[in-house]
Amino acid sequence: MKRLIERSRSVGEVLRWVTQNPGKVSASHYPIALHKLGQLLQQQPGPPVGAGDSRGPAGQVLEQPEFHVLCQAIVSSCAKFDNFSIVNCLYAAAALGLPGESPLVRVLEDESRSRLGRFNQKDVSMVFSSEANNKALEAIFSSQLFYENRQERFIRSMAEWLPRKAENLTPYTMALIAKYVARHRLREPRLLDTIANFLLKRGEQLDSKVIQKLVFPFSRMNYRPSNHGELFPKLEAILEQKAGSSPLATVNILMSMFQLSHFPQTVLHQVFSPGFITNVMSSPYALIVRRYLSLLDAAVELEFREYSGPRLDPRYRVLMFEHALTADEANRKYSYKGLVAEALRQLVGEECYRQDEVLPPGYCTDFLLWINRSGTVLPLSRVPAASRAPPATSPVTMSLRSSVLALTSDLQDFAPVVLSVNDKWHYCQNSDILVGSRAMRDRHLRLLGYCLVQLPYTELEKVSGIEEA
Repeated sequence: MKRLIERSRSVGEVLRWVTQNPGKVSASHYPIALHKLGQLLQQQPGPPVGAGDSRGPAGQVLEQPEFHVLCQAIVSSCAKFDNFSIVNCLYAAAALGLPGESPLVRVLEDESRSRLGRFNQKDVSMVFSSEANNKALEAIFSSQLFYENRQERFIRSMAEWLPRKAENLTPYTMALIAKYVARHRLREPRLLDTIANFLLKRGEQLDSKVIQKLVFPFSRMNYRPSNHGELFPKLEAILEQKAGSSPLATVNILMSMFQLSHFPQTVLHQVFSPGFITNVMSSPYALIVRRYLSLLDAAVELEFREYSGPRLDPRYRVLMFEHALTADEANRKYSYKGLVAEALRQLVGEECYRQDEVLPPGYCTDFLLWINRSGTVLPLSRVPAASRAPPATSPVTMSLRSSVLALTSDLQDFAPVVLSVNDKWHYCQNSDILVGSRAMRDRHLRLLGYCLVQLPYTELEKVSGIEEA
């Protein structure tokens, strides 16, 4: 049956073999049939598979009674399929362009979700590394089920063969891969370098919105690609030309480069220019761009002292973040912050620290304490007001440099301490490297005069009980 399906020359022939010989069809034949249908449809004229035009060949096939019989057979039997057949049917259905709400896709995704812990990722890797074409990879990374779950073995395997096939991928597919890698904090150097090489070769042909998606994994994983000596200057040249075409994308790319401690001076001249600012402030995304520009301006103040170009008008300065990050809020129940808070309460008392304090330019800190020269933690009532952290409620008049001076002038008597609870999601996956945004936050807090005490989750998870904490 496998040979008959693979040798079929038309869609109708595939459907006849599968639907008219149910006794000879096994679970492994269904994904072969779906893949074969996809191949045959790609060879026919008309809208591409998945284009959503029911008048084209793909739409006509999806409406044929024999195809519905095939789908119903898979739906009825998939609970008995082995994992390999389930995964292949799911991705073949995605490549065919079946909508996510179709009964076939829903049943396959539900079955896959229930088996996720038992999936053999080596099988998945072998299948798609042998046919890693644009459509197959797009189908994989477009699958919500795949996107929501971390597939580390597959990514490691893909890092082996993707460099050889990257030239044949579309920017859209590469952007999907980049998005997945960033979401799951997968710091795989070979894969990241492949994205960087793709960007170096294709950069001029890409618009800013695609470039920001391809650049983001580098800053997210706090990783300078091996070709950064060539890539970063090229990105600067591209941004000089395209800065105004998509202001939000431009600012996002700049933020990624800043997190990697790279400061493109000529582009900064553009984004802080009156024309760019006026354009941004009249756009629907004015607030988010103001937040990013405010943080970029603060980073220039702290890390790029030699810069002498235009700066952000103080009228437009806002806090980058006004409260804890969304990820921290979402993962609150998995955080060790509650344990540390109770330990601090018992150890030094509630009057000796502040929790979730937001410090200019908008960094939410876990715990803020003050110590004297002998190392004693002081009650906040004993810390002179002038020496305390500058209020985060008045960013418009904030001067970070004067804040640094205000803090450091009293360091001979007092020292501000930020106690940082670094939970698992603050690090790259299976690594002790902080994600780029967290690393930049730490750099800036130190430059502002704070002492940082890091409490990594790897140490906190060893703690047994509040006394050890």
